[in-house]
Amino acid sequence: MLRRIDFCLMIAIGGMVATGGAEARPRHIDATPFSHAPCSVLSGRPCTPSTCSVLNRGPCIPEIDYPYGENLQLTIETVPPQDDATKYQKPDHDLQTIGDLFAALRSCWSPPPANAAREDMQMTVRFSFNRSGGIIGAPRMTFATADAPADVRAAYLKAIDVSLNACAPLKFSGGLGGALAGRPIAIRYVDNRELKQ
Repeated sequence: MLRRIDFCLMIAIGGMVATGGAEARPRHIDATPFSHAPCSVLSGRPCTPSTCSVLNRGPCIPEIDYPYGENLQLTIETVPPQDDATKYQKPDHDLQTIGDLFAALRSCWSPPPANAAREDMQMTVRFSFNRSGGIIGAPRMTFATADAPADVRAAYLKAIDVSLNACAPLKFSGGLGGALAGRPIAIRYVDNRELKQ
């Protein structure tokens, strides 16, 4: 009888050791928060849509397309759409946000005269501001419409320089001036006027 009790006790202890050993093994824990889990048709929880590959083993977090990245990029049209007319009005206060900066830069643009201009001409320049709102160096052209003649390119670059210099220095708030100082800004100018040649 004592042997049976010892035998049963050994089986119980062995079972507890085996169960405890299984629980002691490391479990795979998903470190990503639930809101960043990949979407699934069968998932009832919140998720973030992604374009991760089917060959990727495990969850992936998609790149989020923030409106403002390392490079500040802005498009300025000569004739703004009616819906965006308010975005082309210069703020009547010190510039406090990037939106204020973009509105001020849009309001500065004055294109070259029609006799020196070209329909659908595009030009991109890159430059930086210092902390007090002045332009660091001359804006550098990084793109121009491919088949534009040299004199048309020169006319647009001159118009861009004159427009920016007429507005500079911009009045930045202390916070915006510190955040923007030295950061590159790329502006794409699009001349969408209907010009009669």
